[in-house]
Amino acid sequence: MNQRALPTGPAATLPAQPQWELRQIVDELRSVRERWREGLTSSQECGAREFPSRQHLRDIVAALCAALFPMRLGPLDLQQESEDFFVGHTLDTTLTNLHEQVRRELSYHARQHGLQQTVPIEQQALAIVQRFARALPRIRAQLDTDVQAAFHGDPAAHSVDEVLLCYPGILAIIHYRLAHSLHVLGAPLVARIIAEVAHSQTGIDIHPGAVIGSSFFIDHGTGVVIGETAIIGERVRIYQAVTLGAKRFPAGSDGVLKKGLARHPIVQDDVVIYAGATILGRVTIGQGSVIGGNVWLTRNVAPHSHVTQAQNHQEVPRETDAVLASYSHQP
Repeated sequence: MNQRALPTGPAATLPAQPQWELRQIVDELRSVRERWREGLTSSQECGAREFPSRQHLRDIVAALCAALFPMRLGPLDLQQESEDFFVGHTLDTTLTNLHEQVRRELSYHARQHGLQQTVPIEQQALAIVQRFARALPRIRAQLDTDVQAAFHGDPAAHSVDEVLLCYPGILAIIHYRLAHSLHVLGAPLVARIIAEVAHSQTGIDIHPGAVIGSSFFIDHGTGVVIGETAIIGERVRIYQAVTLGAKRFPAGSDGVLKKGLARHPIVQDDVVIYAGATILGRVTIGQGSVIGGNVWLTRNVAPHSHVTQAQNHQEVPRETDAVLASYSHQP
C-alpha cells in the first residue's frame, strides 16, 4: 500500500501555533464585565454562576415530554408493561433536576432584590416543584384536548400520533403548558427559558404568562407571537404569522417602560384567526368570530363577526348589532 512519506529534517518543522493575544483579550473582557456590573442598580454578582441553565432545562422538558407521552415520546424500546416504571423513574430524576433550577432562580431573585427570607429558598423551591408535579396529570389531560383539536382541525392530519410526533404547534403548546404552570407557581425565569427553548425549535413565541384555554390549535405555526398578558379562550384556532401583541408601551417618569400592564388581546371561545393577522392592544375578539388573513386590528370585534383583509371589512350578523355597539373603541 502506497503511503505518502512524512517530511524529515528542517522542512518537517510544524507550523507555528496561532497567536491570539489571549492575555490582552481576557483583560479587556474583564474590564467590560466590571463596567457592566458597576452600572447595575442591583447588587453585585455573588461570584459563582447562579442562573438556571438553558441546556439543563431543555433536557428536563424533553424528559417531561417522555413522561407525559411515554409510548410516543419515550424511548424506542419501551414496552407498555413497563410504562409506569419508566414514568416514575423519569419523573423522580427530572423533578429533582428541576428543583435545582428553580432553587437557582429563587436564590438569584432574592439576592438581586435584597429579600429577607422567612422560609429557606430550598423549601420554597421544593414547594413549587411539588405543586408542579401534582399538576402534571391535569396538564396531560389538557394537552390531550390540544392534540385532538389539531387532529380534527387539520384535514392533512391522518392520526393523533402524527399530530403529536410531527406538528410544531403541538411541541410549542406542550412547552407552553409546562412553562405556564411554573410561571403561575412562582418560577417565571425558568418558565421563560422553557418557552424560549420551544421558540428556537419551532419559530412559535408564546409567553408563559399568557392564559390559554383547552383545545388550542396552532396550524403550521411559524412566526406566531402571543404576548404575556394575552387571554385565549376554549377551542381557538390560529395559523402561521399571527401576532397577538401590544400596541403601546407606556413609560414611567424615568423613561423606563412600565411592566406587567394588561396590553395584549383577549380572544374569546371558538375564534379562528387566519395567517398573517395582527391584533394589537387590549382589545376583545368576540366569541365565534373569524379574523381573515393579513388583517390588522386595533379595535374590539363583536361576537360571531367576520373580519376580512379587504378594507378591513367586518360582516356582523344582524342580531349582534347591539353587541357591537356596546364595544368602545380601544386606542
